Amino acid sequence: MTPVDPIQPADVEAYVDDQLDAGRRIEVEAYLSENPDIAARVMADLAIKGELRLALAEGHQRHGRPETREAARRLQSALSRGRIFRSFQRLAATVALIAVGWGLSHQLGPFTVSKVEASVPPPAFVEEALRAHGTSVLRHTMPSQQESSDFDPAEIRSATAIVMPGIPKDWRVSDVQVFPSAFGPSVEMAIVRDNHIRLSLFAVRPGSFAVLPVSLVRQEQVQASYWQIGDVAYALVSDTEDAVNLRAEAEQLARTLY
Repeated sequence: MTPVDPIQPADVEAYVDDQLDAGRRIEVEAYLSENPDIAARVMADLAIKGELRLALAEGHQRHGRPETREAARRLQSALSRGRIFRSFQRLAATVALIAVGWGLSHQLGPFTVSKVEASVPPPAFVEEALRAHGTSVLRHTMPSQQESSDFDPAEIRSATAIVMPGIPKDWRVSDVQVFPSAFGPSVEMAIVRDNHIRLSLFAVRPGSFAVLPVSLVRQEQVQASYWQIGDVAYALVSDTEDAVNLRAEAEQLARTLY
């Protein structure tokens, strides 16, 4: 999709600051998909912004040293005033985040707990992904429900503002459906791997901005690896017995979005 107005540096900065309307955000995302170097810098800015939000969130303010939290507050204020001193700000952000991480690690111990065993509940969109996976499996067992393997990522992006990850060449898309969800239109893609293993790739705009790394959750006989980049969240779902490399596969898909 070619935007009517050329994308300017100010548009990219406004995208990072979540100051664009939906139409302009789609145009900027299309521009970033064609300029991987700029997209990588944008994702680095988004990651820093997300980490700062986490550090300053009320639920986390009791962690770390007071001077570290105050440094993070000053850094966030500097970031919001512009990017005149971009290189210095990125260095300061790195130092502040390392300090925050050191404080949390000192109080809570190293972050070595597996996401499968974590007690923090997954985001609400993961439950939607699990339900969509169940529906996809059910459709596959019903001859009257015709599967549609036509996958047009540009059409999906135009209709839903959702950018789909690149699918590995040795995976086969067997069905693509747009489902309603609590967050608006979602995309459910049925994938066949190794000629018999069925996966579901779910994508939705959950209505919140976040940068979440790939995490793993198990629910009964199903597992899901989920992540979020900006305004779009994703989940790769599989039966537990077929989920040997589910997290690594999700990370592979996530890398195609940068």
